[in-house]
Amino acid sequence: MSIAFGIYRLQQTDIQIEQVENRLAQIRQTLENDAEAQQANSRLASAKENWHKAEQKLRQCEAETESQRLKIEQHEASLYGGSVHNPKELQDLQNEVAALKRYLVTLEDQQLQAMLECEEAEHEYASAKAAQEVVIARLSVQNKDLSNELALLERDLQRLYAERQAIVTALPENLLTQYENLRQARRGRALATVSDNSCDACGTTLTAAIQQAARSPVQIAFCPTCGRILYAG
Repeated sequence: MSIAFGIYRLQQTDIQIEQVENRLAQIRQTLENDAEAQQANSRLASAKENWHKAEQKLRQCEAETESQRLKIEQHEASLYGGSVHNPKELQDLQNEVAALKRYLVTLEDQQLQAMLECEEAEHEYASAKAAQEVVIARLSVQNKDLSNELALLERDLQRLYAERQAIVTALPENLLTQYENLRQARRGRALATVSDNSCDACGTTLTAAIQQAARSPVQIAFCPTCGRILYAG
């Protein structure tokens, strides 16, 4: 499989995912269009945001604690490594190591507190999610046809995400970054096909060299006008 074809498959999968997600959003909006559902959704959104913030805080605490441990290791290596002989310098190092260890205790306490807050936020999110699902279940009975479609679409979405992951795994990371950046900049379309010697996205006529590169299994070609990745099947 050529690299460009991999990106082509990824874009086609992303387009399908977007279509399914849009339809799911429409169905959920219909199913959840009452006061109880709105309240459940609001609670869930708030809980999700709080959980996200708690996770960020925990990661920051973990990073600070690990950084402090590294500082202590470096200072202890200097203290006990035999490179410092001056008594005053040794005493200063001992004092600094002691101070670093005292602050490490503070950081570890902060990390523990952040971990507890993160767990609490996660539990609140799970509770809010369960409450929302109860509301959706009630509305689903009232909207059986939509509920059936919802279930089918959710299965399709899981399958598409699995397919996407398989495609992504086979592609270079730097190319994925380019793809995602182009996707944001070009309204979800990072790749264009070569059609009638032209870019099918912007219509620019392509040189023979660019078209040849677009057919290569190992090269990546870009449209000189719109900047999209080119694929010639």
